[in-house]
Order: sequence, then structure tokens, then C-alpha cells
Amino acid sequence: MTAWSTDQLRAIEAHEGLYVSPYREDGSTYGTPTETWALVVDGNVYVRAANGKASRWYQAAISQKAGRVRVGGVYYDVTFEDAGTENEALIDAAYEAKYSNATDAFAIPIMQGEGPKAASVRIAPC
Repeated sequence: MTAWSTDQLRAIEAHEGLYVSPYREDGSTYGTPTETWALVVDGNVYVRAANGKASRWYQAAISQKAGRVRVGGVYYDVTFEDAGTENEALIDAAYEAKYSNATDAFAIPIMQGEGPKAASVRIAPC
């Protein structure tokens, strides 16, 4: 697995939204970009699906395992991996730290709920 550069991690931290586009079933066409809240924890990038494992983008990311993301107008080819309960408490804390002043901070408890926690994804560059 390739690691994110320091500059890439800074860009992800600086932006509220990260748009994920897992491949479609054909394995080569990108899906519709979906805005997520990205977090950097210990040099890894994580997102959670607000609608849990029923989220279409989550299902595509886990089944296709690859696609791309966009942050700050820059695209990155990436891999997607189910994060399971890895760093769960740190991810919860990162949501508090990064998004507590956001206009939609009311969503933090949602993202810390059982459904989204079960749909945590680690994203790595290719």
C-alpha cells in the first residue's frame, strides 16, 4: 500500500469535503462523486458512510476496492479498504476536532453512530 505524502495529508485535513468515486461494476468507469468527511489519523485517511453499509458508494468501494477521490480540485487514484474497528476511538475524536465548527456540525453524532462506524473505509493512494 502506498502512503500519502505530507502535502496530500495537509490538503485533506484543510478541506471539509473529500469526494469519493469508486469504480462501477465494470471496474473501469468511475461512479458518481459522493461528498464525504475525510479524516487523517496516524497518517491514514478514513471516511465513514453516513447511511452505513447500505450506502451505495460504500458498497461499491468495498466490492471494487479502487477508484479515485477529489479534494481541493485534485484527483487521486486510490484503493478502498474496510477499516473495521481500526482506530475507531481516534476516528470519533478526529470528527470532533475537525468538524465541530462546521456549518453542519450537527452531523457529528450521526457519523459517530453505529451504522457509520460499521462503514468505516481506509483510503490509500495508488
